[in-house]
Amino acid sequence: MEVPLPPQRTVFSERTQSKIKPFLGFLPGQSLKWKKDSVFTYRITASADFSRKRQRKISTPSSKGSTPRGFVPRTQVPTQRRDQKNNEEKEGPGASSSKELGGSNAKTPKLKVGCDEEGVSDINLVAEVEKSGDEGTSVVGEVVPFSQSLFDNKIGQSEEIGQAPEVGKQVMESNDAERITKYEVSNDAGTALLVNMTLDDLKDKEPKRNKNTQIGDLQEKVTATSGADVSVYGRDSEVKKNSSRSNEAQWRKNIKKEEFKEETSMSKMGNNALGETDSSIDETENTSKNTQQVSDGYTPISKDEGIEDHFLKLKLESEEILRKKALARLAEDNFRKGNKLFYYPELVKPDQDIEIFFNRSFSTLKNEPDIIIMGAFNDWKWKLFSIKLSKSHLSGDWWSCQFHVPKEAYKIDFVFYNGHDVYDNNDKQDFCITVEGGMDVFDFEDFLLEEKRKEQEELVRQKAERERQAEEQRRIEAERAASEADRAQAREEVAKRKGMLQELMKNAMPPSPSVWYIWPSEFECNDMIKLYYNRSSGPLSDAKDIWLHGGHNGWQDGLSIISKLIKAEDRGGDWWYAEVTVPDRAFVLDWVFADGQPQQAITYDNNGHQDFHAIVPKSIPEELYWAEEEQQLYKRLQAERRLREEAARAKAEKTARLKAETKEKTLKTFLLSQKHIVYTDPLDVQAGSTVTLFYNPANTVLNGKSEIWLRCSFNRWTHRLGPLPPQRMIPAENGSHLKATVKVPLDAYMMDFVFSESEDGGIFDNKNGMDYHIPVFGGVVKEPPMHIVHIAVEMAPIAKVGGLGDVVTSLSRAVQDMNHNVDIILPKYDCLNLSNVKDFQFHKSYSWGGTEIKVWSGKVEGLSVYFLEPQNGLFWVGCIYGRGNDGERFGFFCHAALEFLLQSGYHPDIIHCHDWSSAPVAWLFKEHYMHYGLSKARIVFTIHNLEFGAQLIGKAMKFADKATTVSPTYSQEVSGNPVIAPHLFKFHGILNGIDPDIWDPYNDKFLPISYTSENVVEGKQAAKEALQLRLGLKTADLPLVGIITRLTHQKGIHLIKHAIWRTLERNGQVVLLGSAPDPRIQNDFVNLANQLHSLHNDRARLCLTYDEPLSHLIYAGADFILVPSIFEPCGLTQLTAMRYGSIPVVRKTGGLYDTVFDVDHDKERAQACGLEPNGFNFDGADSAGVDYALNRAISAWYDGREWFNSLCKRVMEQDWSWNRPALDYLELYHAARK
Repeated sequence: MEVPLPPQRTVFSERTQSKIKPFLGFLPGQSLKWKKDSVFTYRITASADFSRKRQRKISTPSSKGSTPRGFVPRTQVPTQRRDQKNNEEKEGPGASSSKELGGSNAKTPKLKVGCDEEGVSDINLVAEVEKSGDEGTSVVGEVVPFSQSLFDNKIGQSEEIGQAPEVGKQVMESNDAERITKYEVSNDAGTALLVNMTLDDLKDKEPKRNKNTQIGDLQEKVTATSGADVSVYGRDSEVKKNSSRSNEAQWRKNIKKEEFKEETSMSKMGNNALGETDSSIDETENTSKNTQQVSDGYTPISKDEGIEDHFLKLKLESEEILRKKALARLAEDNFRKGNKLFYYPELVKPDQDIEIFFNRSFSTLKNEPDIIIMGAFNDWKWKLFSIKLSKSHLSGDWWSCQFHVPKEAYKIDFVFYNGHDVYDNNDKQDFCITVEGGMDVFDFEDFLLEEKRKEQEELVRQKAERERQAEEQRRIEAERAASEADRAQAREEVAKRKGMLQELMKNAMPPSPSVWYIWPSEFECNDMIKLYYNRSSGPLSDAKDIWLHGGHNGWQDGLSIISKLIKAEDRGGDWWYAEVTVPDRAFVLDWVFADGQPQQAITYDNNGHQDFHAIVPKSIPEELYWAEEEQQLYKRLQAERRLREEAARAKAEKTARLKAETKEKTLKTFLLSQKHIVYTDPLDVQAGSTVTLFYNPANTVLNGKSEIWLRCSFNRWTHRLGPLPPQRMIPAENGSHLKATVKVPLDAYMMDFVFSESEDGGIFDNKNGMDYHIPVFGGVVKEPPMHIVHIAVEMAPIAKVGGLGDVVTSLSRAVQDMNHNVDIILPKYDCLNLSNVKDFQFHKSYSWGGTEIKVWSGKVEGLSVYFLEPQNGLFWVGCIYGRGNDGERFGFFCHAALEFLLQSGYHPDIIHCHDWSSAPVAWLFKEHYMHYGLSKARIVFTIHNLEFGAQLIGKAMKFADKATTVSPTYSQEVSGNPVIAPHLFKFHGILNGIDPDIWDPYNDKFLPISYTSENVVEGKQAAKEALQLRLGLKTADLPLVGIITRLTHQKGIHLIKHAIWRTLERNGQVVLLGSAPDPRIQNDFVNLANQLHSLHNDRARLCLTYDEPLSHLIYAGADFILVPSIFEPCGLTQLTAMRYGSIPVVRKTGGLYDTVFDVDHDKERAQACGLEPNGFNFDGADSAGVDYALNRAISAWYDGREWFNSLCKRVMEQDWSWNRPALDYLELYHAARK
């Protein structure tokens, strides 16, 4: 009988008590739909024919074979089929009786559920009901699923019989903010059941699809069906019984392994105006039917695991209670204090979740419907985020959000806004929260740098991959184009051959019975034929032997048939024959007769210079033949081309490898060049490492000081950390040096330091104002490029007169290769060699100095060049130098160049001017442009030769920020000059270099064979033989002295003459290449040449002109190169000689002294420069000095060839390119900017 309870009534009974155990775990495909933070009270009314007799409460012990735990339902059974099966089971013999469950009560309680929340649906409860009765008896109530359809049906039935739905509803909120859901179950006898359950247990657990659902999952499901069909679902369902072991065994035996999955949902009913309606649920059938529908799919769970999960659940519940209490306390405290913000937990640590609470009523956002937090970590440097806040459960206007604090965080920075234009940024200070126990600022900076390094590595990898793909695409396109060219060439060649062969066939004469004929007359390719010849018919009538020299198809494959003729005994007359196999693919046979074999014959019968020809009657079809011929020729051209390409590619790769190795070696030499003063261990300083810095004060201004302090920084003194604190250096183990340890940051590219005598300063060693610098490798930050502009009047190879042009081009290329930006400004002479200018085009024009100046641009040797062409005609004179107004012309150019920079908006870091011709740039810049738009630039001035324009050079020295000349020794030699002496503090000597691409014996097209230091002996021997052959000298293994120079007094012409005669006296050979600008000197050498060619024609040759290809051959073929200059600012001849493996013999002056180290006297001086001895030198300017060096050199050639060859190899491996000078110039540029 169904007994509805009145609203808001809870019935308790002392005699009967029902318990509902939670179903731990969701069923597959099911979910609990709870409204957030809601609190519910459910009354479940159960009616049954329970005994009213008061009995003591009896617990049901679990046996060893207790009901399995963790049931999992299988496939859902359709409702119609389920109902039919329920009816069959209810009436059939297989239905279990209630006695099998150990109880006398045959019916389960009638349950009536009242729901007070629209948002609740699909709720499952596993209910176990214990009734006091006879000892050992119990009533078990199993899963009762809510079915939406049944719920609706019951509502309808209730309305039909005039019963109003009843609602039981109670909302409770505990003081500790915990939401508790109460289910009350009452039966018609007044029994009542109270189940307490936290809502968080329901909403925080997600359904698991796997078989072993976690114990902590919680789901309750109550199913009431009109057919009294009750099934058990869920995990941790355990039936407790008080029956005997026999009854328990019988009960377990009768359980049928079946499973049904009910579609359940709880529809929303009513609305806020009409209230909510109770639902009545029909009386269910007996519990025996329920037990038959227990699923057989389950995974056993041990008792220990269940206990552990139970305690874990209790712990989590306890923690949640404490959390809510803490939040309530924090909210109350902060509200009372007027604070608009607090967070939980109060101690924020990295790699954890935190919740931020914001009181809208205290903020400028108090009237805004939306509140968004926008923030980042670590002073806004890491992981930006934006999260919308939601209204919290706390009393008051508190809004909150949760987010994760990353492990790299040391600080949280944020502001609040409405998503548009209203902000609360803590009075422009932003909000911030300190994160404890993680990284500090410096650790995070290092972390960022490491992340940047990884990013750069990935970018480099991606760039390399893109370049590889682009290169592969270029290779494919180039191969396609080359293949098409090969095909076109093959087609053209075949067409040419076809025309020739057709003409030949057209003019071919038929056999002449009196001279020759072929038998048989009809034949085809590969046939054996007899070719008859009448000896008496031609010039071979008296020949003892007759030979056939033949080929086919117009001698296409050359001489391919050779056969001796035999006397034809069966024929009358003087007939001879040869047996010949007709070549494959032959259209025409070609031959002549001779009196001997090839290269031995004297007399020929070649048919009056037309040769003999016979058409092959049965040959291959002509169309097929020429198609196959074209294909074969095409394949041969392809194979030849690919071999050439592969050889060129291999050569280019080797050249690049050699250049890279040389550059790396030079950098190490550069670092070691100051080892007598300072060096590091390790020598290559890596970013992020710790290095030891060694310093020897004995060789500096700090010699004898009691203390030495290191002052260090990074990145040209611009590093974010600033200068490091002064560090007192301690003695090193070797005793001569002091040392200090320095940690190099990850974002360093340069290590900078100076030394002082005390912590406060005092006397400094700052390398004469240049400071000490050591490059750092592997850093995440690269040195920012400088912009250097050269203003010059010469540039090789388009406007070269002397060494100035070479320096401008070569220095610019070397600096550009170090990732700096370089431009060159040059006059547009009418005599420019524009064939060496790529992309030459008009750039712009501007007015200055009363005339229009047109500007042209182009690329020369990969360098950006601007050509200034004033329309006043100053540079339309057919030459570079030599006009009477050169000073006026170049002065105008200097001013126009600065005006071009100003009007173009360029702001270079360095303006580099050269020699007297562009010296005016220095003072014009300082007087007219430094304070009017070009303030960023600094002026560097280089003296190439002090013999010209000393007055202009002196004025430029005054205004320049830094000044150089072309070698250290030359800078010392001219330091006493009045125009130099006042400015020695900014005057430096830097060696010139040579262009290794122009002077490269491995890629020199003027040499017979390419060579490197690995095969220098073979390469130079071949070059010597080619030189001797070209000049008509005796081809012999003799020491050869080369002289390549301008014939002027500066070059020591009297020493050159003496050296020529001394070489001939030592049975050597001598070759001179050069001319004299002075006619008298030129005539003098013409007379000497005539004399030498008369007396020593096979061992001396003077070429009194300029010949570029011959100069390359002399550098390579000579054993020695003589440079006996009286003075030489730098000198490039000796450097080029060593590049080709020739040994320099020089006078000790200027750059010659700085680059050539005598093998007998300069070992220590060479080692101080990181080099080995490489030549012969002398001091005086007389014949005795020349003899001393030249005799030792020639004797070394005669007496120790193996040692001499090793010396040639050594000098080839020394780097005299612009690699080292470019490093020195960069240091100078930075010093000028400091």
